[in-house]
Amino acid sequence: MALDLFKRVETRKGLFAVEKVALIYNLLTTILILFLFQRIENPWNMLLDRAMIAGMTFLLMYLYRLAPSKFSAFVRIAVQMSLLSYWYPDTYEFNRFLPNLDHVFANAEHFMFGCQPAIHFCEVMPYNWFSEAVNMGYFAYYPMILVVVMYYFIMRYDLFEKISFVLVTSFFIYYLIYIFVPVAGPQYYFPAIGMDNANIGEFWAIGDYFNYNRELLPGPGYADGFFYNLVEGSQQVGERPTAAFPSSHVGVSTLLMIMAWRGSKVLFACLMPFYLFLCCATVYIQAHYLIDAFAGFISAFILYYLVTKMYNKWFAKPMFGVE
Repeated sequence: MALDLFKRVETRKGLFAVEKVALIYNLLTTILILFLFQRIENPWNMLLDRAMIAGMTFLLMYLYRLAPSKFSAFVRIAVQMSLLSYWYPDTYEFNRFLPNLDHVFANAEHFMFGCQPAIHFCEVMPYNWFSEAVNMGYFAYYPMILVVVMYYFIMRYDLFEKISFVLVTSFFIYYLIYIFVPVAGPQYYFPAIGMDNANIGEFWAIGDYFNYNRELLPGPGYADGFFYNLVEGSQQVGERPTAAFPSSHVGVSTLLMIMAWRGSKVLFACLMPFYLFLCCATVYIQAHYLIDAFAGFISAFILYYLVTKMYNKWFAKPMFGVE
């Protein structure tokens, strides 16, 4: 396997599909930065980052042409996938200027269910073991991505670029929704209006409140739990009042389960417990409204169909230019 990874093969000219869609997203957000230039705190830094990312993309393409192999192809795609964590916080930099829509979703939630599931879920399941299980599922999000991607790289290399493209493009579509549909989720909105008001179903518009405030509600559950603290720590560092609707955690993990099912039923079965706990966690830890989770689940099937069609129509070609 090691020799096969570095064995020189016939190169494929040009950008990979993942790189093309990443450059398109780069360009779209660059235009947004220029449009909001006077209002963004560090526009020059954001523009410089984008220029460096574009430059790195073309540099990796050049290096690949010097030494084409499965490994150098993997590096090109892995770099674009790793940058997804960079692109995520930027959705907050754009949408914080727009009127917040959490009151719309909280009122819809109350109308549909007669309560706030994000508040009552932990009351119905107050057990320490359940808290740890759902936090374990939530923390397993990125490891699940890694496992599925590596499975296809090792076992189904002919489909590796395709599934990577579907994942990355789906992420970017979610990010574009987050930019223009500013919903922060219960863990940000409830502290903004007060938990007493959230408990009695009083929800109101808060305008651009999150342009100036980023108070994050500590998650409910077993506060001394190992996975609880892993999730809390990661949220305190990397979370922003953005990206609640639809839940990309549910959406992307559902995409992963579709890919796992199509690739290996054993892999699908192994990931299923983590997937179920992850979906529960999105509401349990109050990161999302229940309708966010439903929307994430439904959108995954729509995106899988549409993005796969997009790849097959515009980008499908052998990884190394040979059949």
